[in-house]
Amino acid sequence: MSIKPALTELPISTADSGFYKGFSQIVTITSKLLIGGLVIWAIAFPEQSGAVLNGINKFILASFGAWYIWTVTLFVILCIALAIWPTAGRLKLGLKNDKPEFSNFSWFSMMFGAGIGVGMLTWAVAEPVYHFNNNPEVIQGLTTGGTADNVRMAYKWSFLHWGLGAWACYAIAGLALGFFSYRRSLPLTMRSSLTPIFGSKLSGSAGNIVDIVAVVATILGVAQTLGFGVEQFVSGLTRIGIGGLTNEAGTANTTGILVAIIVIMVASTISALSGVGKGIKWLSNLNMGLSIALLTFFLLFGSTFFGLKALVVGIWDYLIALPDMSFRVWSGDGNPDSVASKLEGWQGGWSVFYWAWWIAFAPFVGLFLARISKGRTIREFVLGAMIVPSLMCFVWFTWAGGTAIDLELTGGADGVIMGAPDGDKIFAMTNFMLSPISEALAWAMAAMIVVLLMTYLVTTADSAVLIVNTINAAGDEGPKARPHIIFWGLALGAVVAALLLVGGLKAIQTAMVIGALPFSLVMVLQCAALVKAIYNDGRREAAGLPTTA
Repeated sequence: MSIKPALTELPISTADSGFYKGFSQIVTITSKLLIGGLVIWAIAFPEQSGAVLNGINKFILASFGAWYIWTVTLFVILCIALAIWPTAGRLKLGLKNDKPEFSNFSWFSMMFGAGIGVGMLTWAVAEPVYHFNNNPEVIQGLTTGGTADNVRMAYKWSFLHWGLGAWACYAIAGLALGFFSYRRSLPLTMRSSLTPIFGSKLSGSAGNIVDIVAVVATILGVAQTLGFGVEQFVSGLTRIGIGGLTNEAGTANTTGILVAIIVIMVASTISALSGVGKGIKWLSNLNMGLSIALLTFFLLFGSTFFGLKALVVGIWDYLIALPDMSFRVWSGDGNPDSVASKLEGWQGGWSVFYWAWWIAFAPFVGLFLARISKGRTIREFVLGAMIVPSLMCFVWFTWAGGTAIDLELTGGADGVIMGAPDGDKIFAMTNFMLSPISEALAWAMAAMIVVLLMTYLVTTADSAVLIVNTINAAGDEGPKARPHIIFWGLALGAVVAALLLVGGLKAIQTAMVIGALPFSLVMVLQCAALVKAIYNDGRREAAGLPTTA
């Protein structure tokens, strides 16, 4: 059977003049209406919106838990296969003579900062502590929560949620976008990644739907990350002496939420207006430098041997258990007190939630990764965007989280760290370590973490704003109209503030899980499109046909 030339043109209708000049009006206006409607609904009818969202969320977790688990497993397998597959691994995300725009350090800094940096400061301490106290082995009676025999299990499950699965979600979206945008010269937008399946039909309504789903998933996924960051940012401001921002429970009150949102979104909008090569690159390099400084502190003054042992043994346990953890789906038996139902609830609250979070985050991080990875090979991309960040996460979890566990086990912390709110755990730990030496040192460390958190939050938010505008502008990477950047900066802040004020982090999590479901289908189709395109490119080479635009 003869092979057709690759599709290298995908016209997308954009406005020729007026406020939406250069933008797809259908995608942009529909996305704005959906996000704006969510904000207004959440504020005007908090009880009704909360009940409806919770009902949909429960249905998704009950009906699509296995879908999320197995879908992310597919992403991991495909990424590894593409890196190993000779035909695929050597292909460049670009034309033959294209070179990477950014150095390896800047590339990794931007990738890590936009992809996972904010969550790392919260969960590198909080998640190992959570799993140290409870995990599937504890539920099954195989280990005892809060004791030394449960440390290895804590890291096995932490590594599952922040390791290869998380970064495979980003890598698939980034590969699909980079491959079709820079090899085929198609628009840098989600619809282009599905052209091997749907072809030129994506110029119309089908493509508009794909891009709208991507924009909504991006806003909700980033809102989830910023929600965690806002809580931690307020905790940090309180630690350095700014009062009146928290309630009696130690979490952010209304004033704290609004102050944090305004500071973060104003700074991120200014950065977004400066573009990727200036503000975002500078901030990413700064937060990587501060991250290395903080991690060095834990390496030198934390539980060094405990962390090293946890890293080596944890990676071994994780890799050995990965096949089982990747495919196993627990189902309840209707009895809420049974082991089976508790396992189902744990998996829904942790693994399924995380996979939905990473999938919702994937259009943003994937498009951003594609944007900064032009000129790199598929093999280089997979190693850089999947393996290296996973190892970086493991180091953070074992030295930061490991220090917290060790201080609780043998260091006399006596619940100071475990009893703190999630966002405050890292501040509670550094304060416990440094305040006996010097209150000034403890304050300085808290201030540094606040600055680091601020740079991560701003990098995430401004990158998201630029990516949303790129999708709305039919893949145009050039300068965007300032009013649209400002709108999406305000919209993103409004989503976070509205959902936090009416329902807290739980409301954001619920909206995010719902928004991730339709995009998970898009990502599965991206997998099929990538395999089909690479296979056909091999046939085109054999037939003497061009494989790039």
